Amino acid sequence: MDPVMLARIQFASTTIFHFIFVPLSIGLAFLIAIMETMYVVKGQEVYKKMAKFWGKLFLINFAVGVVTGILQEFQFGMNWSDYSRFVGDVFGAPLAIEALLAFFLESTFIGLWIFGWDRLSKKVHLLSIWLVSLGTVMSAFWILAANSFMQRPVGYVINNGRAEMNDFFALITNGQLLVEFPHTIFGALATGAFLVTGVSAYKLMRKQDVTFFKKSFHIAVVVGLISSILVAVFGHQQAQYLVQTQPMKMAAAEGLWETSDDPAPWTVIAAIDPEKQQNAMEVKVPYLLSFLSYSKFSGEVVGMKELQAQYEQEYGPGDYIPPVRTTFWSFRIMVASGTIMILLGLYGTWLALRRKLEQAGKWFMGLMLYSISLPFIANTTGWIMTEIGRQPWTVFGLITTENSISPNVSAGSILFSLITFTAIYAVLAVVMAYLFVKVIKKGPYAEETGDQHVSDPFAKEEDYNAVS
Repeated sequence: MDPVMLARIQFASTTIFHFIFVPLSIGLAFLIAIMETMYVVKGQEVYKKMAKFWGKLFLINFAVGVVTGILQEFQFGMNWSDYSRFVGDVFGAPLAIEALLAFFLESTFIGLWIFGWDRLSKKVHLLSIWLVSLGTVMSAFWILAANSFMQRPVGYVINNGRAEMNDFFALITNGQLLVEFPHTIFGALATGAFLVTGVSAYKLMRKQDVTFFKKSFHIAVVVGLISSILVAVFGHQQAQYLVQTQPMKMAAAEGLWETSDDPAPWTVIAAIDPEKQQNAMEVKVPYLLSFLSYSKFSGEVVGMKELQAQYEQEYGPGDYIPPVRTTFWSFRIMVASGTIMILLGLYGTWLALRRKLEQAGKWFMGLMLYSISLPFIANTTGWIMTEIGRQPWTVFGLITTENSISPNVSAGSILFSLITFTAIYAVLAVVMAYLFVKVIKKGPYAEETGDQHVSDPFAKEEDYNAVS
């Protein structure tokens, strides 16, 4: 019944659940825009059907994401008033821009896209979905601008015990934002791509709407491969940035208690003992941590014990070592998920380019179906590593989590709202899963008023083995 821990659990649960829908909306909007672009350029009806079919999943996901976002804001305002008072002047600008500009842009042009198929010209309608896609990306930018301030505070002064923004340009050019934003966006594109490839693989295994889903697979697997590779590239840059700005988080992510040798080995797995501040067992790769940290096979990495002593001198007495096991393993789960996504994307793209998708076999299609979960796992564990690794700080170096909660909200109130929100999320999850399954089972050519699957009308035009 510790109110700090309960508030943290509630923040984690609402944010993780909300973050299931945000990257999927970004990724699906981008893919739908590509599909409709191909319809306008090539004039083939199958691409229009693709935009409409995947658009149904996008709209369901977007609606649920809005609801979860409202609940997240509610718990944030209820449980973290001291934090809001401290950073409100800094956070106000990016969050207001996100709500009034980016989200407004999304909502307006979603309406035009939904109802404008037969009312707008092809090019104007296409512009609508591209503006929706731009709006989702810009929403992420402003939210991440606020989050980046929590990781590396810039563009502020302390006045009367509050952080006040004095340089808006510094806020939106924060070095943390410049590496965090592309890493997150390409992760979102991969999320949408792997959903499309997974659903398409399922349909291809069942030999349903083969032309439609093979084309969908081809588009999505290329986007998924490119996005997964770029996620890794910008993730590497983000890790190097952490070495300079949040060395404690980097040390915890590597389970590094003592300052490393030069060159520093990378720990693949370890049995971490936080009580004794040591690792009982380690499997290491020589030189690799130095390369990951500095892009060269030399250079030491500072350990948690030395950083703890430095932080005590700078910030006063306290425990500045984050939960090491959580930070260490969440980072590795994220990396493992991303690596598998790249490998699946490589093989799937090779099959698509060689026009050998029909030769892949059910084992590969089955893997692609289950791979829908991989970007969600990577997104979630990456966020956990980012936020848990910053503990005990809410805003690094400025305010701790313990000093951020609402002083007048009891543990019982937080527990009640936590249970209530969890129940609401369970209902939303069931509803969304039901709607997704219903749309996918009906297929892109199902009758508007029935649930019965209707076969692909283009199948007679293009044989399964000849679809490019």
